[in-house]
Amino acid sequence: MRKKIIAGNWKMNKTPSETVALLNELKPLVANDDVDVLFCVPAISLTTAMETVKGTNINIGAENMYFEESGAYTGEIAPNMLTDIGVKYVIIGHSERREYFAETDETVNKKVLKAFEHGITPIICCGETLTQREQGVTIDFIRQQIKIALLNVTAEQAKTAVIAYEPIWAIGTGKVATTEQAQEVCKAIRECVAEIYDAATADAIRIQYGGSVSAASAPELFAQPDIDGGLVGGASLKADFGKIVNYNK
Repeated sequence: MRKKIIAGNWKMNKTPSETVALLNELKPLVANDDVDVLFCVPAISLTTAMETVKGTNINIGAENMYFEESGAYTGEIAPNMLTDIGVKYVIIGHSERREYFAETDETVNKKVLKAFEHGITPIICCGETLTQREQGVTIDFIRQQIKIALLNVTAEQAKTAVIAYEPIWAIGTGKVATTEQAQEVCKAIRECVAEIYDAATADAIRIQYGGSVSAASAPELFAQPDIDGGLVGGASLKADFGKIVNYNK
């Protein structure tokens, strides 16, 4: 049985001091050992966040990472910088990174390989635009993203990965894919993983849904057979996130 993983993506929000305050507020609200709880915070707050959640059930992840070990890459973060402070998760290929910072399927793959090389669990993002959904190419597009992201990734590595399906048209818009739409794509992702590797790998990998997840929508979404949790944006910056984490209570 796959353990649910519910992650907050804070994006470009909260200063280090605000991070401490919010995490302290959220700590008692997300105390649920039945799920893996994770907050991905801005790089400047990673060390502060790690210190703040010591001794709790909360994990801290990064929002991005570069695919080189070191060098003249101003503003980037190397994988060993994350592992040095104990970070074990990193979001890779979020649609905002692809749209605003020119990330491609190929750079996503490079980052995924580098994350595994350093023992960091990648949360690999995929998702279609509204136009792609309306034109009926959602599954084809998602399969392409997944196949390239997992290029040269071993089955053993893939089993530990997290894939986050986030329809771009539902991120921060208040629009949520129907439960049936979310399950359909997450099932297709699992089938794609089975094609690349085998049924055991597909059964082990955890697949999240993201895109305006709320306390109201979480129970039904997370009850689906191929949805193993959520990647939550705006709602993870509020006390309401506790209700999402405790969807099963």
